[in-house]
Amino acid sequence: MTAELSEADWEALRVTAREAMSRAYAPYSGYPVGAAALVDDGRTVSGCNVENASFGLGLCAECGLVSQLQATGGGRLTHFVCVDGRGEPLVPCGRCRQLLYEFGGPGLVLETPAGLLPLADMLPQAFGPDHLSR
Repeated sequence: MTAELSEADWEALRVTAREAMSRAYAPYSGYPVGAAALVDDGRTVSGCNVENASFGLGLCAECGLVSQLQATGGGRLTHFVCVDGRGEPLVPCGRCRQLLYEFGGPGLVLETPAGLLPLADMLPQAFGPDHLSR
């Protein structure tokens, strides 16, 4: 099930993502990133990237966003935006697309430089919880 593409206040999400980006910890790459998403209960969650001197330990903005989602009551992500240091839309990396799939599913709508797209178009034939035997 895909969320309606136009039902989100995309400008408000971009503002929240830009605010999160302004708090990013990116002293090594100089590439701050912020993310914001709507939750199915109406909340907005956000996150920023946090680098580490041991480069492989850095956390993407999406990690912080999902952590905030869970820490504030859980739920499903419905609409998502990620911005770079200039505040422009940025697509999530492959790892983060998988993370977003776990908490939003194929119908999560992403704002991308190419326009609004469901996550199913960004991560076709995704592996998810339904693939695990119980």
